[in-house]
Amino acid sequence: MAIRLGDIAPDFTAETTEGTINFHEWLGDGWGLLFSHPADYTPVCTTELGRTAQLKSEFEKRGVKAIAVSVDGLESHKGWINDINETQNTSVNFPIIADEDKKVANLYDMIHPNANDTLTVRSVFVIGPDKKVKLTLTYPASTGRNFLEILRVIDSLQLTANYSVATPADWKDGEDVVVSPAIATEDIPAKFPKGHKVVKPYLRTTPQPNK
Repeated sequence: MAIRLGDIAPDFTAETTEGTINFHEWLGDGWGLLFSHPADYTPVCTTELGRTAQLKSEFEKRGVKAIAVSVDGLESHKGWINDINETQNTSVNFPIIADEDKKVANLYDMIHPNANDTLTVRSVFVIGPDKKVKLTLTYPASTGRNFLEILRVIDSLQLTANYSVATPADWKDGEDVVVSPAIATEDIPAKFPKGHKVVKPYLRTTPQPNK
């Protein structure tokens, strides 16, 4: 069954390269990034896991824990980590789930028969502190993910969770945001004292409120 935005992220217990975890317990009160890989020892995945390791401080700054999943086993993962560390000049610093029975892959609908009925596609799930799914992305096996875009979306999700704003196209942290249509224009100054601009009655912008 497909996972939709707003669904509670399915819980599971699994073996990982950092020991046995219960997913919800492991997430704690923070944000989570769960992302899948078609298989170990594959070229694009190698670069992706390396990039995630390199960006650990950026994820930590946002209170996000990263965890990967692949349908290969623990020993395979451990050997692959050595290759990732060597070729990507980094050190893998997050768990990789060993999902040989495809329990996690099936829970999260990561296996798409039209693409391949045995391997996971490149799925991405961002999960909020309330354990609800805030973002889903699905990439084909041939396209590596843009992790700077994933960080950008997390910035937007965390901002819009706390303020009555939305983020416009190509928005980056620190740029102006859009005031929620639910807020009357005359009420904007009280809520957003940094000022605002009325482009159209339905399109009002204001400086990012948490900067």
